[in-house]
Amino acid sequence: MGDATEHQVKAGEHALGAAGQQSDRSRAEDDGAALSDAAPDDAGPAREAALRPDVSAPSPNAVEPRPDDHEAPRRERGKTVHGELANAGHRVLAPDDAEVEAYLETALNAPAPERPALDRPGGAVPRGEGSRGEPDTVVVLDFGSQYAQLIARRVRELHVYSELLPFDTPWPEIAKRHPRAIILSGGPSSVYETDAPRPDPAVWSAGVPVLGICYGLHLMARELGGDVVSVAKREYGPATITFSDDSPLFAGLGREQPVWMSHGDSIVAPPPGFRATAQTASTQFAAMADPLRGLYGIQFHPEVGHTPRGREVLRNFVMEIAGARPTWTAANFIESTIDEIRSRVDAQARDTGGDGLVICALSGGVDSAVAASLVHRAVGDRLTCIYVDHGLMRKKESELLRVTFEQSLGMRLVMVDARTRFLARLSGVTDPESKRRIIGDEFIRVFEEEAAKLGRIDFLTQGTLYPDVIESTTPETKAAQKIKTHHNVGGLPDDLRFTLIEPLRYLFKDEVRLVGLELGLPEAMVFRQPFPGPGLAIRIIGEVTAERLDTLREADWIVIDEIKAAGLYRSLWQSFAILTPVRSVGVMGDNRTYANVVAIRAVTSEDGMTADWAKLPYEVLGTISSRIVNEVPGVNRVVYDISSKPPATIEWE
Repeated sequence: MGDATEHQVKAGEHALGAAGQQSDRSRAEDDGAALSDAAPDDAGPAREAALRPDVSAPSPNAVEPRPDDHEAPRRERGKTVHGELANAGHRVLAPDDAEVEAYLETALNAPAPERPALDRPGGAVPRGEGSRGEPDTVVVLDFGSQYAQLIARRVRELHVYSELLPFDTPWPEIAKRHPRAIILSGGPSSVYETDAPRPDPAVWSAGVPVLGICYGLHLMARELGGDVVSVAKREYGPATITFSDDSPLFAGLGREQPVWMSHGDSIVAPPPGFRATAQTASTQFAAMADPLRGLYGIQFHPEVGHTPRGREVLRNFVMEIAGARPTWTAANFIESTIDEIRSRVDAQARDTGGDGLVICALSGGVDSAVAASLVHRAVGDRLTCIYVDHGLMRKKESELLRVTFEQSLGMRLVMVDARTRFLARLSGVTDPESKRRIIGDEFIRVFEEEAAKLGRIDFLTQGTLYPDVIESTTPETKAAQKIKTHHNVGGLPDDLRFTLIEPLRYLFKDEVRLVGLELGLPEAMVFRQPFPGPGLAIRIIGEVTAERLDTLREADWIVIDEIKAAGLYRSLWQSFAILTPVRSVGVMGDNRTYANVVAIRAVTSEDGMTADWAKLPYEVLGTISSRIVNEVPGVNRVVYDISSKPPATIEWE
């Protein structure tokens, strides 16, 4: 049984390190600076290497799994950990650009995106390398592990393209991807159960190297003639493994290594042709191999930070045993994506007689920013970016966006000042769901007015990421799309149809950031923490007014300012202030006060679906509190939120 209750080993495994961060007590310099000259071409690989997360040791804030033999509530694809649809209602769980895109899809009556059955990047290999012009691919089959996406990301960190597919994907579908290797993830099941998930049997005989991890190891053993049983001496947590064979999988690792285990089943007899290659105190088959058939299995989890040299194991398998080439780089991706976008837009313009006009709604987030930059390089002034300033953004963010896109990148940018309109609609509203509905509806109305001025629209650019594509393969999310609440909208032609451009649909979030840096976007935008579509409106508990927005902006500015000054900004998933509806008694000088209470929220997370409250240093919290009380009028108390998700959400509304 693999992956038992491991879903909270996060908190820094992917957080970008503090190296190279600015200690910017004043965010004005960081957030308002003009774009610097792009780095030389040969700086790209070095920059990417420097930005790779350091997972050689566990994070001090990591929450270790509980040592029991049942998984904690596990999020099914398309569902929350409580079993609800991830897209239930109109509320989009993913932060950042997702809600803005949901508003757009509703406004334009967009159909669900129809991607080809074989949707993978083409041309992401330098010219002259390879016959198909596609990157070498590693297929990861997902057997329900909380770490399945993490395995795919670890492979990507080797600059090798990986694709995550359901465990029961038929072999012909896998074969279309021309995989150089296949990795079988862990999972919560036991292989001897009658309904245990199994792959297409052709996986074992196709001649493609296979690596089984935890449950994947047990599958390999049982399916090929070995024996797996439940054992009394189970292993959960850290263990020491001893390598007993000169297997190429463990080349360069030495004889013993600390690893992370999570299993209640063990192999008692390997299949014919296999030999044991590693042992622990509780199992003599902690790893096995049949090199002649290219089949390898390991009991431990190489993808987590608690296995310090796990990435070397993956590198040995992917690059040495399977021979995959490290061509999946930001520079290659940018070149191939720009070529693809230009070809698509030009072809449709020729076929339809249109102009190939493209729109993109900017939210200020990194996803829409990087997507817009790629499309702009491909089609130039045929792209129009629309930014709706609803007055709910943080301090100086609208100014940064204008400087970056209009002045530095030379894009056609329509900035709509709708602050008065949004505040009027929000007047007297206190219910959080009503706030979201009103903001979404007003966004649509403003967007309709601006889009109508542009004439015929052929394409809409979206910042869809690879996890969104993975989620959309489930029946629940196919039906729900991104939202399920539809607004009655007008102002656009009833027969309006357009094609989606999703230039980031192959990328994880950390890869989007690398592409953004390669494109020359400012670090303040590239490393911006996720920010909800409704903005500060859902960080003000109660009614949203101009005065309360000003109070929250100033408090939030101080929170981010001090966290950046402490070098912690990039290690956190989100950090922000909340203006509560509570007023408390205080003493300032010789006078009693009755003023607002501000809450601080800072969390670490892998993907936003689960999160742990950040253990910020007391000195940092103390400085934040002192500055807010002294510098922000109308605030006399600051509290810190120490709730994790679940049961709490990251946002308060």
